[in-house]
Amino acid sequence: MDVEVDHYDVLGLPSGEEGARLSDQEINKAYRSKARELHPDKRPDDPNAHANFLKLQNSYQVLKDGKARKLFDDLLRIKKEKAQRQGQQDSKRRKMMSDLEERERSAFAVDPIVKAREEEERISRQLKQEIARIIAMHSNKKPAAAAPPKRDAEAGPADGGGSDGLDKAKVLKVSWEKVGEGYTAQRLREIFGEFGSVEDVVIKSSKKKGSALVVMASKDAAIAATGNVLGDLSNPLLVVPLQPASSPAVFSAEKNEREDPKLGNLVGAGYQDYEDSVLEKMKRAAQKQK
Repeated sequence: MDVEVDHYDVLGLPSGEEGARLSDQEINKAYRSKARELHPDKRPDDPNAHANFLKLQNSYQVLKDGKARKLFDDLLRIKKEKAQRQGQQDSKRRKMMSDLEERERSAFAVDPIVKAREEEERISRQLKQEIARIIAMHSNKKPAAAAPPKRDAEAGPADGGGSDGLDKAKVLKVSWEKVGEGYTAQRLREIFGEFGSVEDVVIKSSKKKGSALVVMASKDAAIAATGNVLGDLSNPLLVVPLQPASSPAVFSAEKNEREDPKLGNLVGAGYQDYEDSVLEKMKRAAQKQK
């Protein structure tokens, strides 16, 4: 007799705890009803009729015997408890696997701090490229054909860093927007000091824009700073040479303003006067040191 057979189910009765509560009369009634249904005489064309009727009789014999029925009920209960435990274990196992997969995903996920740093570096590179483009655009502008500036017959050679002690090729114009804390002379010294010694920093400020002249110790340092100084990410610096290498002399303020209105804010007439005044003071200071 197969122990895996659910004898209650064979008789068409509910199994488990509900089946264990059935009376002998209910079992007898169910057997008689099922026997009339499965009797081989009622199923002459069914080749399995005899086997099915025999199975019905065997199940009835088990449920009719008190001891056998008790053992069968215990077996059903144990199987049910085992299935429940198995289900709980499977649920725990699935949760453990899910937690493990989540930890693995977290381990290989991009660190938000690293991601933020990479994003900052990417933006900084792009900003550096844009500032370099603006500087190159302004440096490459040339004035229309004009008569060369007249020089006094007794004057010395054109000043690109001549005998008066100040080399304009070492001087940089720096401007920035008036937002946040802005820039101090000390801060500019620190920024430009990464590209060489800084001889002097003179700041001029207006309500909307800050600007300064930065004197580097050498032409090479000035050139290096021109192409690489960015300033703070929140308030970038615009750095252009006082006297671009491509031009033999400084462009006139009026010419610059016509060619590029934005540049007029940086090298306009007022700023030009300020530059001339500062340069004159620097020249006198350099001559006193000789």
